[in-house]
Amino acid sequence: MNNFLWTNIFKRTESEVDVIARLWQQTPLFKNIPARHIRSLAENMHLRNFEPGESVFRQGEQGAGAILVVEGQVKIMASDVQISVLESGDFFGEIALAETDKRTADAFSVKRSRLVYFMKAELEEWTEIEPMLGNIFLINLASILAHRLYLANQMLSHQSRSL
Repeated sequence: MNNFLWTNIFKRTESEVDVIARLWQQTPLFKNIPARHIRSLAENMHLRNFEPGESVFRQGEQGAGAILVVEGQVKIMASDVQISVLESGDFFGEIALAETDKRTADAFSVKRSRLVYFMKAELEEWTEIEPMLGNIFLINLASILAHRLYLANQMLSHQSRSL
């Protein structure tokens, strides 16, 4: 039983926006971006709840932005092969921040999940307002995409050797 007389009245609870901003800040996408700017962006991000087994997106659908797992788990599948299971603090779909072409994989909620969307339109608006920070973000994004391409090439190289 929690007695209100013995609770810390000075303890601040973290707001949902603060949680989202903190989680984004811990990702390489927002490396070297000041926390106050990330929080400002987080205030306008779109939060959505997903039930177990619900599709977040399907391969071939139009991409609109990156997605951060706030709570829960999301499974990423490509051609019936499990690529990853993502948890709180993990992000995916970032290719759509560079190019809103078709999604390259399927994403499904494994358990009840809360996901937050950072849309390409929001990124473009922010980079107009904060071009220096936008440039840092875009360099971070390019680095992440290059690293994922490197890993994909390594995986393909290993597969071709085993054939």
